[in-house]
Amino acid sequence: MSSTVELTKENFDQTVTDNEFVLIDFWAEWCGPCRQFAPVYEKAAEANPDLVFAKVDTEAQPELAAAFEIQSIPTLMIVRDQVAIFAQPGALPAAALEDVIGQARKLDMDEVRKSVAAQQAAAKEQGTGAQQAEDTQ
Repeated sequence: MSSTVELTKENFDQTVTDNEFVLIDFWAEWCGPCRQFAPVYEKAAEANPDLVFAKVDTEAQPELAAAFEIQSIPTLMIVRDQVAIFAQPGALPAAALEDVIGQARKLDMDEVRKSVAAQQAAAKEQGTGAQQAEDTQ
């Protein structure tokens, strides 16, 4: 019995909204490294039953792969409190995956949200500045 959830465009938002901590493996059946990573991911799911481990088949769900700009598979993404806090292509060895999960667990999400808000404000400010510069020309 698999302990991972298959994500589709229909259940993606609900899964990420309803769960505080979601790991997502973007993969495809034809991908050799994806098949090598699958048992490592499955073992981590069994070792961390309090977390949601999900998979997105990029062939069956091209809209999700495009929405997250997945260029290479496998890609592991971690979403906490609806914020993507980690995304990295490549099959991770078991020890590296456990390390990433440990680091993600330790993150202070209040600090992450402050940082995201600051980045969004800076980007908006840059956009406004660029618009003002255009307007003056």
